[in-house]
Amino acid sequence: MQNRYATLILAAFCVPCTGYSFQSSAGVTPAQNPPAQSVSSTPGSDAPAKSALPNPSGLLQPALDTLQQAVGALQVERWKRGSVRDEAAANIASIQQDLQTTLPALEKEADANPGAISKALPVSRNINALYDVVLRVVDGARVAAPGDQFAQLQDAISALQKARHLYDDRIQNGAAAQEKQIGDLQIALKAEAKPAPVCPVVPAAAPEAPAKKTTPRKRKPAAKPATPPPATNVQPANSQSNTPPKPNQ
Repeated sequence: MQNRYATLILAAFCVPCTGYSFQSSAGVTPAQNPPAQSVSSTPGSDAPAKSALPNPSGLLQPALDTLQQAVGALQVERWKRGSVRDEAAANIASIQQDLQTTLPALEKEADANPGAISKALPVSRNINALYDVVLRVVDGARVAAPGDQFAQLQDAISALQKARHLYDDRIQNGAAAQEKQIGDLQIALKAEAKPAPVCPVVPAAAPEAPAKKTTPRKRKPAAKPATPPPATNVQPANSQSNTPPKPNQ
């Protein structure tokens, strides 16, 4: 009973751990669980943009090795004499120089900077130029070289064509992933850079002017009333005297 109870508890803890296979029988220890596998990023995933860019050595080197073997096995002296053979000899020397000196240095820089498109584009341009030179050699071998040498060159240029197309597609996908990442960052920065609502600035109150001192007005003394003129005993002419008239003597 106790073993069954312990098994149920163990199963309950193991259910959320998806990606691992487990057995229901007792005796399975955590050490027997398979290790977690690292998820490799693909160009279309949401992984960082630098992981979407191609690794030149991983994509191009197998085709370049095939080309190196085909060119090294060529015997130009067995070709038909003429201008075609002379031109092919000069082109073969140029191809070997590029494969041994120029291209390895470009691949090394691109491998050291997997997220830099500026380092991946020179490799692409060099591969495209190399393909054009190899194509001229193949055209010359079609009319002047033995059949076995022509077949080797055909296999080499076919592998190189597939590798360069795959490499260019990876560069384009990586550039698109970087543009998307930059666009998302710009949107996030704009969202964070929105200005916070600014409180209106209240102007400081102007200092009050000091109150003017008012001096009391001096009141003028009230005017004295005019004194009336003194009364006189002059009687009017038409007034009759109260004195009785004197008798005639």
